[in-house]
Amino acid sequence: MSHEVPLELWLVRHAPVTVPVGTCYGRLDVPADESLTQRAAEALGLAWTTPGTPHAPALAWHSPARRTADLARAATLQGLPKARPDARLAEMDFGTWEGQRWDDIPRDELDNWNADFHHHRPGNGENVAELLERVRAALLACRQQALAEGMPRAVWFTHAGVIRAVEVCLSARRLPLQARDWPTTACDFGTWQVRLVK
Repeated sequence: MSHEVPLELWLVRHAPVTVPVGTCYGRLDVPADESLTQRAAEALGLAWTTPGTPHAPALAWHSPARRTADLARAATLQGLPKARPDARLAEMDFGTWEGQRWDDIPRDELDNWNADFHHHRPGNGENVAELLERVRAALLACRQQALAEGMPRAVWFTHAGVIRAVEVCLSARRLPLQARDWPTTACDFGTWQVRLVK
């Protein structure tokens, strides 16, 4: 595989959501701001078709959430390929924490997650190990389909947690992860980063 051209994977984060700041909304299907979604799609379209960028055929997927599906549809009108839904690109499921303010979640529950960051299920939802497993599977499937169809580029419309999980999957971080090992930065709302997947 070392002689194959790496896949250029665009990881696009949805626009800001219309819930109060400080709310836990991982799998919660909350909408993004419509005007900011449109603005993000326009900026993405300009970057995608910048002179000098190869206008090669590409694959595209989006998380099932409205906030990513809306951005994917808007981006299609800006020249990006039509995206298909993929549940593996969904944000992490925080179970009973969903919809709560982070400040209202009992301290001992947060401490329990911090003590066993990789395997503990916050709010009895999904754990980091499961998030990484599905994102790794999505990366493998994306790479395999891109190779089979001769597609040098792909785009995911997704969430901060998935973008951070991609960073872990493409890095040499040792597992299981401690809380301090989790990437602390993802691209801002309505922006993107490009990764090479070999």
